Amino acid sequence: QVQLVESGGGLVQPGGSLRLSCAASGLALRDYAVGWFRQAPGKDREFVGVSRRSANTYYYAESVKGRFSISRDNTRNTVYLQMTGLNPEDTALYYCAAGQPILSAIRTESAYRWWGQGTPVTVSS
Repeated sequence: QVQLVESGGGLVQPGGSLRLSCAASGLALRDYAVGWFRQAPGKDREFVGVSRRSANTYYYAESVKGRFSISRDNTRNTVYLQMTGLNPEDTALYYCAAGQPILSAIRTESAYRWWGQGTPVTVSS
């Protein structure tokens, strides 16, 4: 049974940083693209970024480019989302997802087969 588990969310002040983790069991993340999505209260879920299976290939939403970065630790079967320069607009439930999306679909939720349950991030003073 495949399971993705996010962790690392919490309350942080504006300008602060957090690192989210996405740990997998039942599949090897190194064989899949891993995307991060988020859903703010009252809004649709949106794409944040993705680490494609190809080495060192990453794409990010314009809203987080330069502030967020994704990394992998294949020995731990875990993917991370490092978030810096957080602002209240980053408040959301953050999800990781794994799949094999084609390049044109990397921002599309339906292109990812497995999803975690989400971890909440609140940016507030």
